[in-house]
Amino acid sequence: MEQVKRLHHDLVVWQEGMKLVEHIYGVARRLPDYEKYELSSQLRRAAVSVPANIAEGAGRNGQKEFLHFLTIARGSLCELETLLLLCSRLDYIKNIDTELKKLNETQALLNGLINAVRKRI
Repeated sequence: MEQVKRLHHDLVVWQEGMKLVEHIYGVARRLPDYEKYELSSQLRRAAVSVPANIAEGAGRNGQKEFLHFLTIARGSLCELETLLLLCSRLDYIKNIDTELKKLNETQALLNGLINAVRKRI
């Protein structure tokens, strides 16, 4: 199936967000079975929300709408960080340095894009 090229595909922050989702899905698979419908599900949803909101914003009309969805994506990153820290506190993940590094890199890219879009409004 051939994909149609979209503007958001060119955004490095969207690309990194997609990689973050893949990584978080791997983390979620390693959580205890009894967390399958709770914490694991929340981790996946928060991670997916990041590139999904970037894409939705890029597909909207205008910079204000784009900015709105970028800030939602940033909120999802904060939620994801909280969930990862909780997993660490509950000893589900022994070392979250890799996850936090990937998250922080994505957040830095997203903050840069948010600042650039704000300057254009």
